[in-house]
Amino acid sequence: MKPLSRFRLIFFALGLSLSAVAQSGPSTPSMASQPAAQPAFTVIPLGVRGGLDESNLSSYLVAAGNSRDYICLDAGTLYAGIRKAIANGVLPPPIATVLRRDIKDYFISHPHLDHVAGLIINSPEDSSKNIYALASCLKVLQGSYFSWQSWANFGDQGEKPQLKKYHYVTMQPGEEITADRTPLQVRAFPLSHGNPYESTAFLVRNGGDCLLYFGDTGADSVEHTDKIQRVWQSVGPLVQAGRLKAIFIEVSFPNEQPVKSLFGHLTPALLSQELKALAALTGETALHGLPVVITHRKPSDDQEERIRRQLVAGNPLGVKLIFPEQGRKLSF
Repeated sequence: MKPLSRFRLIFFALGLSLSAVAQSGPSTPSMASQPAAQPAFTVIPLGVRGGLDESNLSSYLVAAGNSRDYICLDAGTLYAGIRKAIANGVLPPPIATVLRRDIKDYFISHPHLDHVAGLIINSPEDSSKNIYALASCLKVLQGSYFSWQSWANFGDQGEKPQLKKYHYVTMQPGEEITADRTPLQVRAFPLSHGNPYESTAFLVRNGGDCLLYFGDTGADSVEHTDKIQRVWQSVGPLVQAGRLKAIFIEVSFPNEQPVKSLFGHLTPALLSQELKALAALTGETALHGLPVVITHRKPSDDQEERIRRQLVAGNPLGVKLIFPEQGRKLSF
């Protein structure tokens, strides 16, 4: 080939390449390189079980987005749960900083020990905070736990001397309050936990998005109340609008548990019954794919696995069942 012909061929090939680039336009980043959208809520379970295992009892840190300003929904386990989350790379060390600085407030659903033991035991090392709860719960904290007969009174009410590390804030049913030092808004709904004993559901709001957390609760049909139904009536419009990002609700026993031995708790069948009551308000399609986080499974024998199997097998509404693990982050 002559030199001139060779140069013509090279320039022709180069022209084709430049033309292809011009037609394709500037390159755009792939979806994989796009930054992930910030979640409405970050949840870190410090404890997920419903008894027996004192190192893993009901306790959930909740923050807006990726913030580290947490509220703590129940406080059955604190220290062991923080340690596990640090080991998993979910929280930064040290434990004392998470306990004293990152946890801003406590919201206690009811005063049973598997929901408050971590709060009590860690109180000498804790920093000043608010404890939010219904009046019935605060009465027990003041009179039975933070009293000098059973523990030092770290509260600002009750037996003297009052060390005043914790400030008790009485929540009124249905009224929304702002959690101190966080952007989160919280409403309390009374529940029946072995009628006449009371528990609480907390509706946590971050802007337009919400997360619903149930403390221990019996089914309305067993408790002969309408407490859960009232919660559903309040959150139904949020479900329909796609603004309820997750429901945290207990299932303590498998279906084989006799009704007389439920003691104010749910089984898979009873949870399904309650979710159908919600679907009756929202329409079934609104619940499809809704994250439902199963809390408070009691670890006796193989109960946890039986509960899981029964829930998966009996899920006609197609909710997204989540079985939380201690120290593993959840985002919604």
